[in-house]
Amino acid sequence: MKTLIRPLAAEFLGTFTFVFVSAGAVVVDAAKSGELGLVGVALASAFAYAVAVTATMSISGGHINPAVTFGLWVARKIEPRQAAFYVIAQLLGAVLAALCVRALLPELAGEVTGYGTPRISGLLTDAQAVGIEALLTFFLVGAVFGTAISPAAPRVGGFGVGLVLLFGILVGGPMTGAAMNPARAFGPALVAGAWQAHLLYWVGPLLGALLAAIVWRWVLLPEADRAGSL
Repeated sequence: MKTLIRPLAAEFLGTFTFVFVSAGAVVVDAAKSGELGLVGVALASAFAYAVAVTATMSISGGHINPAVTFGLWVARKIEPRQAAFYVIAQLLGAVLAALCVRALLPELAGEVTGYGTPRISGLLTDAQAVGIEALLTFFLVGAVFGTAISPAAPRVGGFGVGLVLLFGILVGGPMTGAAMNPARAFGPALVAGAWQAHLLYWVGPLLGALLAAIVWRWVLLPEADRAGSL
């Protein structure tokens, strides 16, 4: 267990950083009558995620997302026990971040936005919402494999992964909130008590991560690197 303390702390703090900034940007945008806008929220979220991934990559692998951890587990890049502890640390970090959003940011805007809880547009069916989250997460987890896991990957830290979050929010933000991360949905939902359609934020990202793991492990990764753990 001692060997897990550093990576678990990294996952906790990395997820805390990302969720506080991403959910906080939604609350601040509401408090300032839309001054940040979709682009501002997307940039804040993408930069926070890129920094969190880069800062923790050498310690924990920079997952910061239960879907990423799940995808790497499917690809046999992380042991099941370690993966379970990672997810717990990520969820706890997300909850603390949401509590800080509630305590530190404007109260009314926080209540109106569910402290940054992502929401499904009334224009979508549940199946469409799952599809959007799955496809965007497929891109996100694919970027992790392509920039951090593949031995031939360019060493760009979390920059490439952050860019996926940026275009994901620009495309999917108005439709599903573009969580692409169960922890991003879970923390604010728990603090706000806003559980409507919450299951979709697990089903979609986990499905996308599963598909990304299958494609990368069995097709795109070099044959010599398709098995074994990090």
